Amino acid sequence: MAVAGIDVGSLTTKVVVMDNGNILGKVVDLSSEEVEISAKRALEEALKQAGLKKEDLTGIVATGAGRKSISFATGQKTTMSCLAKGINLLQPSVRTLFDVGAETSSVLRLSPKGLVEDSVGHDRCASGTGVFLQSMSKLMMMSLEDFAKLSTTTDNRAEVSTMCAIFAEQEVISHVHRVPPTPKNEIAAGIHGSMAVRLTGLGKRIGIKGDAALTGGVGRNVGFAKALGEEIKMSVIVPDEPELVAAIGAARAALDNK
Repeated sequence: MAVAGIDVGSLTTKVVVMDNGNILGKVVDLSSEEVEISAKRALEEALKQAGLKKEDLTGIVATGAGRKSISFATGQKTTMSCLAKGINLLQPSVRTLFDVGAETSSVLRLSPKGLVEDSVGHDRCASGTGVFLQSMSKLMMMSLEDFAKLSTTTDNRAEVSTMCAIFAEQEVISHVHRVPPTPKNEIAAGIHGSMAVRLTGLGKRIGIKGDAALTGGVGRNVGFAKALGEEIKMSVIVPDEPELVAAIGAARAALDNK
């Protein structure tokens, strides 16, 4: 049975079309103020990839911040439940999941069946989100990808605030203007490390157990993945397309409802 999962985030809308656990179509599109229009456009493209029509779908589950705006969905699920279902399908051994998106981050502790046993979220300050890394890369006058890679070229981290994005920015400027200036790779490592410290602190509230994974758009940031692994003292599993995990979980939820 073909199903679809739609994850409507603050910056992007992700759609996955699946049949018997196999992904037939997948789209990541920029979200617009017209949430449902963005979702429809992305779904149409995913269906085109799959060679299917909307009428062929037996279920459509929406998740994410904008899930309630998707009137054509046959069901709605919370982001955390979909993240749990998605990572359980892709990496069944994962028991601790770090999800970091553009404007929010959360840590989930999962059961062997892919259920959320406990969770903690963070959305009050940019210092624990993708927006923080984006703004820091601009401050360093380099692309986000280059900024991330640069941070992996040293084991030394410059001191950067873990508590506030504004304080972190001031400290980065201070490092740049020191005489002699702090090496750029150490500043980059410090920035990624400060965010990893913050997310690890969240994880410790609920207990970091078993295999750990990183999802969300920030999962593509090699610098943060490295820093997080160093903080939690274990390897971090990153799915091939970490930003699609919640949409995959939503599709699985659509199938489970049948």
